[in-house]
Amino acid sequence: MAASKLRQPSLFIIIVFAFGFSRASCDHHHPLDPLTAAEFIAVRNIIKKSYPSSSKYSLTFQYIGLDEPDKHTVLSWQTKPCNTNTQTPPRRAFVISRFDKQSHEIVVDLSSRYIVSKTVYKGHGYPLITLEEKVVARQLPLTYAPFIESVKKRGLNISHVICSTFSIGWFGEEKSKRVLKILCYYKNETVNLYVRPLEGISLVVDLDELKIVEYNDRFLVRVPKGEGTEYRLSKLKPPFGPHLSSVAGESPDGPGFTIDGHTIRWANWEFHLGYDVRAGPIISLASIYDLEKQKYRKVLYRGYLSELFVPYMDPTEEWYYKTYFDCGEFGCGLFALSLEPSTDCPANAVFLDAYHAKQDGEPVKISNTFCVFEKHAGDILWRHTQIGIPGETVREVRPEVSLVVRMVATLGNYDYILDWEFKPTGSIKVKVGLTGILEVKGDIYTHTDQIKEDVYGTLLAENTIGVNHDHFLTYYLDIDVDGEDNSLIKRNLVAKPVTKNISPRKSYWKISTETAKTESEARIKLGLKPSELVVINPNKKTKLGNNIGYRLLPGLISSPLLSDDDYPQIRGAFTKYNVWVTPYNKSEKWAAGQYVDQSRGDDTLAVWSLRCINRGIENEDIVLWYTVGLHHAPCQEDFPAMLTRTSEFELRPANFFESNPVIKTKPPKHVAWPNCSRTHH
Repeated sequence: MAASKLRQPSLFIIIVFAFGFSRASCDHHHPLDPLTAAEFIAVRNIIKKSYPSSSKYSLTFQYIGLDEPDKHTVLSWQTKPCNTNTQTPPRRAFVISRFDKQSHEIVVDLSSRYIVSKTVYKGHGYPLITLEEKVVARQLPLTYAPFIESVKKRGLNISHVICSTFSIGWFGEEKSKRVLKILCYYKNETVNLYVRPLEGISLVVDLDELKIVEYNDRFLVRVPKGEGTEYRLSKLKPPFGPHLSSVAGESPDGPGFTIDGHTIRWANWEFHLGYDVRAGPIISLASIYDLEKQKYRKVLYRGYLSELFVPYMDPTEEWYYKTYFDCGEFGCGLFALSLEPSTDCPANAVFLDAYHAKQDGEPVKISNTFCVFEKHAGDILWRHTQIGIPGETVREVRPEVSLVVRMVATLGNYDYILDWEFKPTGSIKVKVGLTGILEVKGDIYTHTDQIKEDVYGTLLAENTIGVNHDHFLTYYLDIDVDGEDNSLIKRNLVAKPVTKNISPRKSYWKISTETAKTESEARIKLGLKPSELVVINPNKKTKLGNNIGYRLLPGLISSPLLSDDDYPQIRGAFTKYNVWVTPYNKSEKWAAGQYVDQSRGDDTLAVWSLRCINRGIENEDIVLWYTVGLHHAPCQEDFPAMLTRTSEFELRPANFFESNPVIKTKPPKHVAWPNCSRTHH
């Protein structure tokens, strides 16, 4: 990952705060840095030498990522100064390859350039599907005679047909092959191809053989019209929507943050930004400077999107299998697209690149994968006007400024805007925006009066049904509140009657605190009763004796409505609770398991807790898993392109500081722009 040269601020002032010791300025690799282009090439060459080239099935690379060192190794390295003889922990890559129709797990030591271990995976499920496999699979129908005939039967031109790939899920089959579903669309009259499905036709492609193994043309239905589905500004015609005035957003002194390798410093924050082809952005070693204690204090060891589960609610033959696990099946990081300056990100943003490996192991650069920018949204950090003093009015206001790290993943029809926002108060806000194009179903209806059956969605346009569906984003949050050994506290708000005639009041509420001692006690469905969840360090207290902690502030609370025995929910059982807490275990990274394509739900977050006999989590190094859930019942405003819908959660200090940590924070200087006119053209 490297800073992009597409935007270089004219006045770039680098300020490095001497707040304690940091390893970020050392010359060698940070142990959590993502793999470089050169390291991808080295992995490819080392592994290819170990597998025969004469095999019928060539070796493919389904996943290559950093095999991160154990946590204690990283923390030990971090605390030692650069001028010691301490070596950086060994750089290793974890690889999942396909060879002879088997999945091979390989660990490569990049320092010594040898293979540490090789294992053939024997369990259920398959690894990430590569871009190259998807490209080949979606081209196969265009030369397949039965499909060409079906297109002609519908009075359509095959030259305007574009196909796409879909995972097939698992529905109780004893045996399965590595296959994909193929569905196709008609792009004549519009580039908005997802709104013009060729309903009734489906194909199945064997990914190991790369050939069509199943074909169905079950019924004819009119392809929805392309008229009114254009969304490109250059193609739209007047009249246009409301006029929006121009706004200038610049940093005249350059960014207020520094990027040193993959370490970012801003205000009182320091953290490491990584990239993974499956997770996308990874935030590590986030610490905040405590002005009173004159040192950095730990907050978050590692955080990232672990899984994105999107089940659709149409049980018919053409739709029942649409229950996607986007990160585990396709790769949320793999589908990160280059961000555009001044549109995807504000004008004051700095951009960073990332690398992933192609199916043959060669590195691919994604330019502008991330943008980093200071956000001036016009919000208020804190304020007060004191008018109770005779003859004097006191007014103090501090504008809120925060730092945002953003990536956008375009996963088929949906665009996911993934933000990590750091505030000088010590809060970390995690936000997701959902936009793009709805996945719609072609149908016979042109008006709601005609509908006499369940169509599993909403009529959005003629012959167009927007199908109901869910989005569940499960985040991995290895919170280290001022140290590794933490506990989860449930602060329940309990109504109490007033007794003994001490007051005219009849009731009040108080806080009843309980500590989750085991994993089962930390499986929580939010919203059932008023409560607060706080991760505390039981070994440290404030000067006044309160537990030092960080509170989870949930956003919109949504839970799955599928039955527990429904196959998609068996695979996605980790969404049954909004919150889980597990002891830190390096191998427990992916909520849906390592091999998600056609998985059977036997290697998920939900299973680990049961299999491990309810592990203890009190005063331990713990990981909090939080699921952001959204139910989406489409409406006409979602068509032909969706307005962005957002959800978020926040990790906020709770007795972590001795008092308001930004009481002495100075507001940014007001900038008067010369030669500016209020007249807009």
